[in-house]
Amino acid sequence: MTLRTGRAVRTALALVTAAVAASAAACTSLHGVTSPRGAREAAEAAGTPGPQRPVDCRTDKCVALTFDGGPSRPTPALLDVLKEKHVHATFFLQGKGHTDTYPKTVLRMAREGHEIGNHTWSHKNLTTLDEKGITGELVPVQEEVRAITGHTPTLMRPPQGRTDDKVSAVVKRLGLAQVLWSVTAKDYATTDTKTIIRRVLDQTHRDGVILLHERYKGTTPAVPVIIDTLRERGYTVVTFSQLLAPAVPRPGVVYRP
Repeated sequence: MTLRTGRAVRTALALVTAAVAASAAACTSLHGVTSPRGAREAAEAAGTPGPQRPVDCRTDKCVALTFDGGPSRPTPALLDVLKEKHVHATFFLQGKGHTDTYPKTVLRMAREGHEIGNHTWSHKNLTTLDEKGITGELVPVQEEVRAITGHTPTLMRPPQGRTDDKVSAVVKRLGLAQVLWSVTAKDYATTDTKTIIRRVLDQTHRDGVILLHERYKGTTPAVPVIIDTLRERGYTVVTFSQLLAPAVPRPGVVYRP
C-alpha cells in the first residue's frame, strides 16, 4: 500500500466513523424503539385482525413514502403526481410558513387520502429544548391540522431525526408516535433529479421508510420514476400506518426501520 493510498483509506474510515457517531448521537438515551416489522409481528402474535385487502404488508413487499417540511408552493404538483399514480403518502407538516400559509393544500392532502403527521412548528432540534419548549413546537401544528381537516395527527417526525427519552415523554403525553426513516436522498443538498432517483432506489428495501422533501426543485420530478421503478421491482408503495398494520401507532414509541 502506498502512502497516498493509506492516507485515503484512513480518511475514508474516519468519515465513516464520524457518520456512525453522528447517527448514534441523534438518538442517544432512547428507549421504546421498534421497527414496523417488529410492530406488525407483535400485533399478529396478540391476535390483532389483519388489514383488509388490497394492501397487507405482512405478505406484500411494502415501502412507505413520506415527505417532510411541507406544505409549500410545489406541493400541489406533487399531489397531482400521487393522484395520477394512485399512491397515498405520509406528509409530516411544518407549521410556520407552511400549514399557516397553505391551508387549502393541507385540506387537499386529507381529502385525497394522504396521511398527515407533525414535523413541529419551526423545525427546532427538540433535544435542545425543555418540556415546555417541545410542547410549544408540537401543539400548534396539532391544532392547525385539526382546525383545517377535522383530524388530529397521531404521528410526528422529529427534525433531523433527533430525539431522546425526554422528547418521547412529551410526545407520548400528546398522543403522538415518532417515525424515523431508512432511505434518504438528501434532496436538500442537490437539485439533480437523477441523483435523487438513484439514491432512493439504491437504499430501498422491504419495510423501509423513504424520506423526501417536495419543496426542493429536483424532488417532485423524481417521484414518478421512483414509484414506477419500485413497482417494477415488486414493491407496494404505502403510507406509514399501512406499513404498520395490523399494529397501530402507539404514542411515545419510536418507529425506526
